[in-house]
Amino acid sequence: MKWSKAFIPTTREDPADAEIRSHKLMVRAGLICKLASGAYTYLPLGYRTLRKIEQIIRQEMDAAGAQELHMPVIQPAELWAQTGRLKAYGPVLMNFADRHGRCVVLGPTHEEVITSLVAGHVSSYKQLPLNLYQIQTKFRDEYRPRFGVLRTREFLMKDAYSFHLSLDDLQATYQKMYEAYCRIFRRCGLKYIIVEAESGPIGGESSHEFMVPTEIGEDALVRCACGYAANLERAAVAGLEKQPAVSLDEIHQIHTPGATTIKQLTELLGVSADRCIKTLVLMGDGEPLLALLRADHELNEAKLARAAGVASIEMADAATIERLTGAAVGFAGPVGLSSVRVIADQAVTVMANAVTGANRTDYHLAGVNPGRDFSLPTVADIRLAQPGDCCAKCGAELQFSQGIEIGHVFQLGTKYSVALGATVLDEKGNNRPLIMGCYGIGLNRIMAAAIETGSDDHGIVWPMGIAPFQVIILQLSEAPQVAKVAEQIYTDLTGRGYEVLWDERQARPGVKFNDADLIGIPLRITVGEKALAQGKVELKRRTEKQPQLLDPAQAVNAAADIINSELAEPIGSGKP
Repeated sequence: MKWSKAFIPTTREDPADAEIRSHKLMVRAGLICKLASGAYTYLPLGYRTLRKIEQIIRQEMDAAGAQELHMPVIQPAELWAQTGRLKAYGPVLMNFADRHGRCVVLGPTHEEVITSLVAGHVSSYKQLPLNLYQIQTKFRDEYRPRFGVLRTREFLMKDAYSFHLSLDDLQATYQKMYEAYCRIFRRCGLKYIIVEAESGPIGGESSHEFMVPTEIGEDALVRCACGYAANLERAAVAGLEKQPAVSLDEIHQIHTPGATTIKQLTELLGVSADRCIKTLVLMGDGEPLLALLRADHELNEAKLARAAGVASIEMADAATIERLTGAAVGFAGPVGLSSVRVIADQAVTVMANAVTGANRTDYHLAGVNPGRDFSLPTVADIRLAQPGDCCAKCGAELQFSQGIEIGHVFQLGTKYSVALGATVLDEKGNNRPLIMGCYGIGLNRIMAAAIETGSDDHGIVWPMGIAPFQVIILQLSEAPQVAKVAEQIYTDLTGRGYEVLWDERQARPGVKFNDADLIGIPLRITVGEKALAQGKVELKRRTEKQPQLLDPAQAVNAAADIINSELAEPIGSGKP
């Protein structure tokens, strides 16, 4: 491709709305153009990279035994109502009424559609296991699209779904997909880590996220030197040790007018938040539930749901709180509320002489001691991990960082198959619900993550596997010999099947060098009069400071060797 014929609208200025490096560079390098909030056009250079990512994913999915199909974006809302996700997704779900008044969903994912499809066509265990995937546009009405293509309303995703008769069979496919993901991300040139994760509205008991650690990632990572890693929503923490023995105070009421928040309470009483018990009144699957935490800790709803054995957790409304506690919101406490189910965080159990709500408006209790003043029927880790917490596996202090989620694999179980009637006959003729797995990759996020972790002050530094071109040739003058050698190198490399961008524009050398660094092509061959007077051209990796001086033929062979070496990994094999 000649640059003069290509559409590569580079710019020197950062876009005004860009907050992160990848967003700035994708716009400046002419990869994307914003149409509206959360919606981007992929320009030719960016689309080349997106297609390469697609191809790597397709190759590894096929090698792992998955079969590609293509499902509709438009989905009947009735399917989502059957699984309960019409409500669970809430305003994130894009939906509208068609001309006949039927509610239609623009798919953010396709569990309902694929399960409905399989329910209608798979009836025997002999047709299993089955693994189907697609690469398709998804829609989510994000409240605040941000960070360029990392959080958008429209994005490209690979989603795969597997169907099984047994958990052992699910585990086998899950492992295959897990290993395929490792190969995909490695071939895309990403340094990733794998963490335990919450399944969220997708559902399922077990899931793992593939994360690229970066300073700007929206996801919090929690890691330990022992090898434990989880996202913040899943991270387990070690139990706190019991405080040194103290004399236990008598429980007594304190008048705390208007102190409905922890901040107001601690300022009024002059105590620290770690001396207070926070009592949250919630609804678990529609039934009232008390969650007790140390007031400087934050509730983890996913952990609480698992501990309580419920599918959904919601905050109780003011009327429910007043009915249960006899007090206004902000004055609830566990003392005397024996008729309500109570789940306490482990940190609460080691507190002494604590302050908590008195179940009386404008009053709190002091000198409260768990076990003595109220019972602890269920104790569990129900809080978010925070700096200073220790690993539940080895006891060492946990480390916190940020990351970009690029892939997620789930063991769904039977959530969707039961809801949508997807069953098969087993060997004994019994009807059994299908056991499912789900596996997603965000293609746009791979691009952004590659740039966030592969760039410098001059521009992008693409990995060879997903670079829009493998080689850029800079022709520094219009001199006949320079043009002839540049064209010969271009012809030789493209003739061997390599992807080459030839910058033969009538522009200053400085402009060409700056643009080459900005768009980040891995290899650069520079043809200029000075070096050519010695019969040489320059070959330089994007990551190197100094070029090599080589004969033109040597430069072609050296470039080919580098490309072949960096793309040498066979499809569907190698260390996961």
